[in-house]
Amino acid sequence: FSYGDYLRAGAIARFAPVMDAVSAFARAGGPVLGICNGFQILCEAGLLPGALIRNRSLTFLCRWIHVRTENPSPLFAISSGLEVLQLPIKHGEGQFVASPDDLDRIEGEGLVTLRYCAPDGTLDDRYNPNGSLLGIAGIRSPEGNVMGMMPHPEHAVDPDLGPTGGHQIFQWLFSSAGVAMPAATGA
Repeated sequence: FSYGDYLRAGAIARFAPVMDAVSAFARAGGPVLGICNGFQILCEAGLLPGALIRNRSLTFLCRWIHVRTENPSPLFAISSGLEVLQLPIKHGEGQFVASPDDLDRIEGEGLVTLRYCAPDGTLDDRYNPNGSLLGIAGIRSPEGNVMGMMPHPEHAVDPDLGPTGGHQIFQWLFSSAGVAMPAATGA
């Protein structure tokens, strides 16, 4: 956790000197991916709309969830359409919130990349682990080069350890960057 997440997740980290370089890189069109605390920091820094606050349950969550992919962008083409992935979450402040105007813009411009869902892909608030508005688990910038997500794809890449939805996400990301990625292999 960045700076102990005092005040609010990412609230202090957005002032870290490195964020000037990250912001400049993003404004120049460079790809920026924020996972969990990184997503919180990107929102606090204004690179993505909205904010991430305490989970609806007011508890830390560490479990596997399902998300469905939506709205691929050329740079972060995390799917070619609707797919359901199983990924882990590990956060105390993962509830995505935004103003009504920002939510309308996020939906209207197709900025949602991941949404919490039932195992069959249907949207159902019972499968929204943290109370995120509209079940939002990940979004991207209007330009498509900045993306943030609360689930941890880096912890879902090895079939010996569980589901491999994260490996699929990284394959899509590498592919959209024109880089080959080796397939996940079991022991």
